[in-house]
Amino acid sequence: MSELDQEKVKLSKEDRIALRKLGKSQNQKKQDDQVEDDFSKEFYGVMPLIQSKEKVDRVLIDFGDLNSNLVDTKVWVRGRLFVSRKTTNKQCFFTIRQRFHTIQAIVSVGEKVSKPMVKFVSDITKESIIDVEGFLRKSPTKIESCTQNDVELQVTQVFVVSQAEPRLPLLIEDAMRPEVEAEDMSVAKQDTKLDNRIIDLRTLTNQAIYRVEAGVCRFFRETLDAQGFVEIHTPKIINAASEGGANVFKVSYFKNSAYLAQSPQLYKQMAIAADFEKVYTVGSVFRAEDSNTHRHLTEFIGLDLEIAIKYHYHEVLQIIGNLFTSIFKGLEKNFAKEIETVRKQYPSEPFQFLEPALCLEYSEGVKMLNENGVEMTDEEDLSTANEKFLGKLVREKYGTDFFILDKYPLAVRPFYTMPDPNNPKFSNSYDMFIRGEEILSGAQRIHDPEFLSERAKHHGIDLEKIKPYIDSFRYGCPPHAGGGIGLERVVMLYLGLNNIRKTSMFPRDPKRLTP
Repeated sequence: MSELDQEKVKLSKEDRIALRKLGKSQNQKKQDDQVEDDFSKEFYGVMPLIQSKEKVDRVLIDFGDLNSNLVDTKVWVRGRLFVSRKTTNKQCFFTIRQRFHTIQAIVSVGEKVSKPMVKFVSDITKESIIDVEGFLRKSPTKIESCTQNDVELQVTQVFVVSQAEPRLPLLIEDAMRPEVEAEDMSVAKQDTKLDNRIIDLRTLTNQAIYRVEAGVCRFFRETLDAQGFVEIHTPKIINAASEGGANVFKVSYFKNSAYLAQSPQLYKQMAIAADFEKVYTVGSVFRAEDSNTHRHLTEFIGLDLEIAIKYHYHEVLQIIGNLFTSIFKGLEKNFAKEIETVRKQYPSEPFQFLEPALCLEYSEGVKMLNENGVEMTDEEDLSTANEKFLGKLVREKYGTDFFILDKYPLAVRPFYTMPDPNNPKFSNSYDMFIRGEEILSGAQRIHDPEFLSERAKHHGIDLEKIKPYIDSFRYGCPPHAGGGIGLERVVMLYLGLNNIRKTSMFPRDPKRLTP
């Protein structure tokens, strides 16, 4: 043992404690000196809680506007810290995310940036919201990992607006991985994503999906508004099942029971009877079906429309077909960037459609299936598998992912469907398909009260419970037709996704009631 070690052994317990305290105080003094010498301390830190105490004269630039036109301009931005990489104690690269845009930022020791500032930035937790000031510079090479790939931020100030906890229940980079890597354990599974939906919705892909979904609603409304339609709002709590049958949610309603509406169907028709002529509605629809499939939800958004016709329901068929082509063209023109963002994570074939939309009779569709080995008659309903197969055959033959099937068998349609006057086995009804899956069901409705009562009895519906509906036709009602569209299903299939839960912001199915 050395003399020095022997000397240490001789120190009393009190002496050792005193030495430790001396060491700590010296370290603290060193840190305090560093802070005192930190010439950047006014340019970074954690902001006080924003309580609208004062108005700040500062313009925050949208990431989408950060391009070569602003090179060498000093800008302020706000976004989430996506990833960071400290290369040395003098430099840190980090990526900031805003909706479905990302940009690279660099903080480097220099005239206005100190080492403590670089360390502060490198220690900010992922997903924290930050305000960043910097000069926008032309990037020397294309930044493949960012959407703004030809520019970067040379940082001068960084402030944390809202700090995220260090341990995230779901990593954004895992939630963003393409599903071709699904066997990789680092890929977040669907339930994990949905259990942590707030974080999952922050991904570039989800930000794009729900902008496309908003676009579908926008073009639905704009197209119909331009044709003189009136948007109406119908009750979601009703006293009888909308469609007949038992697939309804029963709820307590004071001293009685009520049901959540399966459809705005009856009220759309009553609006036609009230001379509104052309109406549409956008709202929640409830189906108590224990269907745990890729395309069923217990609550979804219905885009419904109803139109008074002159002499033939094909007047409506044409309007709805044109409505869809208008939506598709609007998405192509206005949401190309979002669609491309989705395809990076969920690859799909580019969507194809015809103008005017392809319309086949149901019997023609069955014939195509028969010719390709499917055994069924034109009086049977299409199974899901046969729908998909028919979609594939139609795409191969006609080059379209969207088509209409007209003249469905009467036996598989709701009680208010007008029978085909030329063949009682069929009806004046139609479905519309995207990529081989149904996204709209519609028909000419029966507007004669006696005929309607007869058909309701045939379906076993208690006439007393739908008396106001039937009575609305006793005072004269124009012939009419319409349809109901499932918004989430349209977006899912248009984008080529494999599950409707990807297009429902907070999905409800038989096994999920949260978040």
